[in-house]
Amino acid sequence: MYRKLRYSLYAFIHDSRSVGMLLLACTFISLLLCNLGAGQGYSQFWHLEIPKLHAVYLPHTPVELINDLFMSVFFFLAGMEIKRELILGELASPKKAALPIVGAVCGVAVPAIVFLLLNRGTGFEHGWGIPTATDIAFSIGVAALLGSKVPYSLKIFLTALAIIDDLCAILIIALFYGGQIAGIWLLVAAGCLVLLWGVNKAVPGRVRHGARIILALVLWYATLHSGIHPTIAGILFAFMIPVKELPLYEKKVHIPVNFIIIPLFALANTCILLPDNIAAVWQSTVSWGIFLGLFIGKPLGISLFCLMGVRAGWFKLPAGASRQQFIGITILAGIGFTMSIFVTSLAYTDTGLQTDAKLAILIASILAMVVGYGWLHAAAPGKKGELSK
Repeated sequence: MYRKLRYSLYAFIHDSRSVGMLLLACTFISLLLCNLGAGQGYSQFWHLEIPKLHAVYLPHTPVELINDLFMSVFFFLAGMEIKRELILGELASPKKAALPIVGAVCGVAVPAIVFLLLNRGTGFEHGWGIPTATDIAFSIGVAALLGSKVPYSLKIFLTALAIIDDLCAILIIALFYGGQIAGIWLLVAAGCLVLLWGVNKAVPGRVRHGARIILALVLWYATLHSGIHPTIAGILFAFMIPVKELPLYEKKVHIPVNFIIIPLFALANTCILLPDNIAAVWQSTVSWGIFLGLFIGKPLGISLFCLMGVRAGWFKLPAGASRQQFIGITILAGIGFTMSIFVTSLAYTDTGLQTDAKLAILIASILAMVVGYGWLHAAAPGKKGELSK
């Protein structure tokens, strides 16, 4: 019995669909708890003051700890994936990288333009970064549900696109959603990066790993006070890990990130008190900007410019994929969720605006899942075995 349970848990953890399923479950639980009789207590829990943390200038509520500290580990994992793909994977050569790079950049630009057009002159323009993100866990998870109906090459394209999309989101957060820059703390952070480089060159074995962790914590603390969002420290630390050691660190953080940190993030950040008249959400230009940016702008930006490049002979579609299947994959890229909700917490402090934004993200993401799944299912060739895994 124990062995069977252990095998089932192992299979669940290593199934590409698991993280998306867990996120959906946590979101549903959080929405349910927040809107039941005890909803006020549940909502207040995430904003409780943790004694003594404020005195040492650390995030001092559960939601701040999750968004500022724990999500730095999430970005550390994302950074390692980006570095590996840039050096060894699908982004390692211009020829391989061209199509997903163009797709990702246009898939960021078009939703931002849609949002800005709808919110011009409203004072809410600062939220333009919200609909630019693609959620890797959900998008890859939905594609995995379709099995052989989606060519393996398209899954690789979606993964590469989502990774570049994450890199764009990281740059957006660093450049547009930080605070006032503090030069001294930036110098401390830069010093940590220099020391990390030195550790790679001169410090042996286990001592090296310990030294890296200490320097990573100092780097995070310096970044926290520098005016740049502290999660950027996770990316910087990832880029300081030698390529040959990436698998070791990825193995260490993969399970905590996907099965502890991301579910906690979902629980804390989808605690949304639904309005009595939920239709009133659609009276907000913020909601429309996010919804149309994710559900329409994302797939339109990716597919339009990529297919134009294919028609011009600049790129080739992923092997074995039809245009209809390619469009279906771009619809899945409209699943924003984790990163979009994260940017919402940076873009707006007003609770009402955050509620409108998060509901729009949830609705757009669910529609992108359903429509993308249906589109790809319908676009699959009739003959079995025609597509690769």
